[in-house]
Amino acid sequence: MGITIHFEGKLKNDENYNLLIKKVSEYSEFHGWSFFEFQNDVKKLERVKNEEDWDYVGITKGIQVQPHENSEPLIFEFDKDLYIQEYCKTQFSEIETHIKIIDLLNVVTDCFSNLEIFDESEYWETGNERLLQENWEKFYSAMDEAMAENINLKGPFKLENGRIIDLM
Repeated sequence: MGITIHFEGKLKNDENYNLLIKKVSEYSEFHGWSFFEFQNDVKKLERVKNEEDWDYVGITKGIQVQPHENSEPLIFEFDKDLYIQEYCKTQFSEIETHIKIIDLLNVVTDCFSNLEIFDESEYWETGNERLLQENWEKFYSAMDEAMAENINLKGPFKLENGRIIDLM
């Protein structure tokens, strides 16, 4: 069990893309988060739909935010059809960071024709900070147990792209 926020959906149109970039930039500036916009002529986005690989290769654009030094980057990367499928692992940052990311997703929700969010901590679905805290503690207990059972496990490890591997 981890504490990861998964989200996917489709923006309404190009105007809403620009609005999302504006909202994410303003929110990030307000909270002191670093961010940058990007565009790629050709990129492969690894995706899954109905438990099957559903990769995209082509033009992408978006904005990447670093909410906390110990969280994964929060990436809003859209394909040519303005579709997104992303996630952000927060468990090695702070609970407040997780809450702020959920708040930011609430801020940009109206830019999407549909946006599905799955929060492994259940905070998105419930808004219950106590439940978030309980799930946070369960993650660390499970990680400690795994490391006690296998002394060769180490972690976490942050990759060059900012993604985090819990244990190896």
